[in-house]
Amino acid sequence: MTEATEPAQSVQGPRRYRNAAAMLAAADPVWQAAGANGLIGIKVDSESNNRLIVRESGHEFANMVSCAYLGLNNHPQVAAGAVDALTESRSTWLVTSTTRIRHNLLVRLEEELGELFGAHVLPGASCTSLTAGILPLVASGHLNDRCDGSSDGPRVMVFDRFCHFCMAYVKPICADEALVLNCPHNDLDYLEDICRRYPRVAYVADGAYSMGGAAALDGLLELQDRYGLFLYIDDSHSLSIMGERGEGFVRSRLEMNPRTVIVASLGKGFGTGGGIAMLGNRDQFEFLHRHAGPVGWSQNVALPLVGASLGSAAIHRSPELAELQARLNRNIDLFDELLPTSFAGNGLPVRRVDVGDAERAVKLSAQLFERGFYSSAVFFPIVPKGEAGLRLMMRADMDERLITEFAGHVKELTADL
Repeated sequence: MTEATEPAQSVQGPRRYRNAAAMLAAADPVWQAAGANGLIGIKVDSESNNRLIVRESGHEFANMVSCAYLGLNNHPQVAAGAVDALTESRSTWLVTSTTRIRHNLLVRLEEELGELFGAHVLPGASCTSLTAGILPLVASGHLNDRCDGSSDGPRVMVFDRFCHFCMAYVKPICADEALVLNCPHNDLDYLEDICRRYPRVAYVADGAYSMGGAAALDGLLELQDRYGLFLYIDDSHSLSIMGERGEGFVRSRLEMNPRTVIVASLGKGFGTGGGIAMLGNRDQFEFLHRHAGPVGWSQNVALPLVGASLGSAAIHRSPELAELQARLNRNIDLFDELLPTSFAGNGLPVRRVDVGDAERAVKLSAQLFERGFYSSAVFFPIVPKGEAGLRLMMRADMDERLITEFAGHVKELTADL
């Protein structure tokens, strides 16, 4: 048999960690329905988080899904920081790998955030680039307390079922280095069993989850103390809103150590853009600066964003941070009083209104949009099948009237559920 007549080898992958065909078959019709209802691709002008305007129609609405939990994205000091950095540097960014050259404005941000959060802070263009660069080195065992290029052996990588997509997306790369397992959400018994069976284990999870709820942190710290469990936690949804200096849910409850990495977006509560990794020692910073792939080669944090982040850091060092946190907490409490959900009372700003059916979630979102409120319809694969609903975020810059009016509309529209 000649080469030309040999049977073709199958080109379909093993689909151990993703299945695009199955995902799109389930999700794309709902996305199409959201589009048909005018719920995606909305073009707006903005006066604030609470007043967005569709230029063509004049339709005004409040953004109920902004992750700017403290409203710092519209803060004059943050905006001024961006202008100052652009004026000082006369450049958008250096257009080169940060492994080779770093602007002194970026170095200043590293130092200020390190002092603010009590960690060695590695910045990146986004949480996604940080995670893509760091997790494979956690899996291979090279991100350790020495970071001298040697490994004590690969780590079993245990991903929480609900961990953010930017972490789950890296599973196939991690699987080239180590065994990858999926853990039921916050199941400490499952995780401890893995720690007993394998000498080196890493757990990958959110601190405050993007769809609501939080990690079982006390139990995780016990497992770290008992078994040396490595913790890789994305705490983007609690940075700035928790802790005396805005260090977040996780960092405010543990001492940094070489077996813990906390990544967080600066594009949510912090009010600017880019991402950071909080690390346990300087050796890890230098090692990742050299070897964490996308962290060094990807587009750097733009200098105006660096300046905006320096402006936000100044607010984090001032009494205003506590005032904004208190205002946010009052709004969360008010929402929980008016519209109790399964996450009521947890002190975090993400809330979900569950309706079950994906089409019903899209319809409810469209009805609220007509009434002047944008809330995200969430459905598979964002949430498990059969658990579709609305995703909402409370913010410090919302007033009581807005929250009360929104809750009243949701009650009215879901009265038959």
